[in-house]
Amino acid sequence: MTRDRALILDFGGVVTRTLFETHDITERTLGLPKGSLTWLGPFDTATDPLWVAMQNREITERDYWLTRAGEVGKMVGENWTDMQTFVRRARGAEPELVLRPEAREAILRTKEAGLKLAILSNELDLFYGVEFRQRFPLIELFDVIVDATYTKILKPDPRAYELVLAELNLPREVCVFVDDQKKNIEGAEAVNLPHVHFDMTRPAESYARALAMLGL
Repeated sequence: MTRDRALILDFGGVVTRTLFETHDITERTLGLPKGSLTWLGPFDTATDPLWVAMQNREITERDYWLTRAGEVGKMVGENWTDMQTFVRRARGAEPELVLRPEAREAILRTKEAGLKLAILSNELDLFYGVEFRQRFPLIELFDVIVDATYTKILKPDPRAYELVLAELNLPREVCVFVDDQKKNIEGAEAVNLPHVHFDMTRPAESYARALAMLGL
């Protein structure tokens, strides 16, 4: 058993299926007519100018989701001013449905091989809430969770990556960091942390690449 390597995962979009992929669950849970939610982010950028603005760094990821939360809240006749409300109401009842099958497989393989597992997130508890995280499948398998909800240090700030490496107590060259946002990958590049730019539209490929880099 080896504990001298680590897989470091972003949470939203990498471990979880994105809110774009679970519109059916959201609509069902909130009692909205099927097809009410039409924005598809990276899956069809033509449906989502706001996502394009975020990719162009005209708005932040938090701004993007706060706008969407407000819109969906209005659809159900409520005023949602934070992301947590959206996530909790849309998917809080069924965390199991939100875990990416490819993530489940990669997490279990990493653990079985005796490697360390970490989460490095900008908004795990901010978006999902503590209760959701505590009930999230496989969360107990992670050795380290570094969440900017508490550290206030957001990727791509170099300190965010240094924090997770310090907690893991491993040199960066034996770790692989996986994130779906280009700016966070650029942050990893800046501190020489091996990385995989996660493609939400090809999750199996992205995970296979990360595991291969770890020798799995």
